[in-house]
Amino acid sequence: MLKKDRYKAFIDYFSEHQPNAETELNYTNPYELLVAVILSAQCTDKRVNMVTPTLFERYPTPEVLAESSSDEVFSYIRSISYPNNKAKHLVGMAKLLVEKFKSVVPSSVNELQEMPGVGRKTANVIASVIYNMPAMAVDTHVFRVSARLGLTSNAKTPLATEKQLVKYIPKELIHVAHHWLILHGRYTCLARSPKCEACPLTYFCKYFEQNNLKKTKKSGTQEIF
Repeated sequence: MLKKDRYKAFIDYFSEHQPNAETELNYTNPYELLVAVILSAQCTDKRVNMVTPTLFERYPTPEVLAESSSDEVFSYIRSISYPNNKAKHLVGMAKLLVEKFKSVVPSSVNELQEMPGVGRKTANVIASVIYNMPAMAVDTHVFRVSARLGLTSNAKTPLATEKQLVKYIPKELIHVAHHWLILHGRYTCLARSPKCEACPLTYFCKYFEQNNLKKTKKSGTQEIF
């Protein structure tokens, strides 16, 4: 199957079955989402959602967070992965958000990356989710699923994956396609044991196609002997 056909199949399926896919992080405004995404690095959304209600109650605005200390913030996020670093990042982010951006979360990926704890992936999430910009955030799920489906070829880095995906996915769908890939990777195309038997995408999945070919060859070899 040609790459353009894989992309068409991918877009057609999810446009019909999951047209309004969105982040599973809980938030009510751009500031809260920024905090939640920083916390979600190498941590599950479920865990982040357990922590943020109390955190947002204590720090309802970036101004309040900017006046806090990393030690105090740590006490609220201790169950999150890498709490020491993230506590420092959150306070630093809030200070810059207040001082440079007047407490308004910027839409520019480059400006977002100026803040502590905000790398390209986090910046793309904010630009995509809040501002519906054609930004593709590549996490482990997106990296894995896009390669397995055959949407990317020989993409060795998240940036290479991002560039290939935005090249073929229509701009108006990039912000939602990000969630299609994440959710499929989170619940079906698992890292260690992908649920191929329950996956509706096997008819165009390169990983499934190659695995079936290997099984066929192995079966054929056994029959010969």
